[in-house]
Amino acid sequence: MSDLRPILFFDSGVGGLSVLAPTRALLPQASYVYAADSAGYPYGTRSEAEIAARVPALLGRLAERYRPRLIVIACNTASTIALPAVRAALDLPIVGTVPAIKPAAALSGTRTIGVLGTDATVRQPYVDDLAARFASDCRVLRHGSAELVDLAERELRGEPATDAAFAAAVAGLFGQPGGDAIDVVVNACTHFPLVAHRLATVAPQPLRFVDGGEGIARRIAYLTQGQDWGDAAAGRAVFTCDDGRIAALAPALARRGLPVTELL
Repeated sequence: MSDLRPILFFDSGVGGLSVLAPTRALLPQASYVYAADSAGYPYGTRSEAEIAARVPALLGRLAERYRPRLIVIACNTASTIALPAVRAALDLPIVGTVPAIKPAAALSGTRTIGVLGTDATVRQPYVDDLAARFASDCRVLRHGSAELVDLAERELRGEPATDAAFAAAVAGLFGQPGGDAIDVVVNACTHFPLVAHRLATVAPQPLRFVDGGEGIARRIAYLTQGQDWGDAAAGRAVFTCDDGRIAALAPALARRGLPVTELL
């Protein structure tokens, strides 16, 4: 029998689309479900305890409904806080998303890199560990921006903000001591690659941006190699509440292979 199980992507909002895109490029034959926890959005301003309790429970409900072959937590905040608990709770492969500090350190000529994420992500001990292991000879400057998450969401809804709004959202990174030496920025929130072109425009110096999207796509392809895909169903986007923005997002979702929207 054909294996019709989808790959399920999960984020608090639309950021995980930046991971879905390279995965679809590698695995166009797969079926995809994209789940956005719109009722819990944004994760970056929530406490660790809230996220640690919410994410495993919600993914359990999603796994029961959609029976995925693999789940991708396409959210740095949820991954750095809840990934071990999700893996303990669910008996299927779970792929997480963590800040791409290792490749950023390899690219940096100035040995000063920036980590741009949510407030919840940039304060995690997990990020301390990545910096110590892979960027010990670098100065690692961090900045959390909830505003930038909202700007990315607005961009996908067809409501682009001004350059000044983007510049203000990242000023806290480049305005730190040593910020003028940053030559590589880790987009440590999956929302941010969606607006990397806007960030490049307002950056005070030439930069390279790195994220984990393509590496995660390769990991998914590796974990599913040799599997039967059957006939791919239309991709669907699932939301945990209708906050009035689903209709505005529908065109962008359809362009990314998710023509069907529904509520959990």
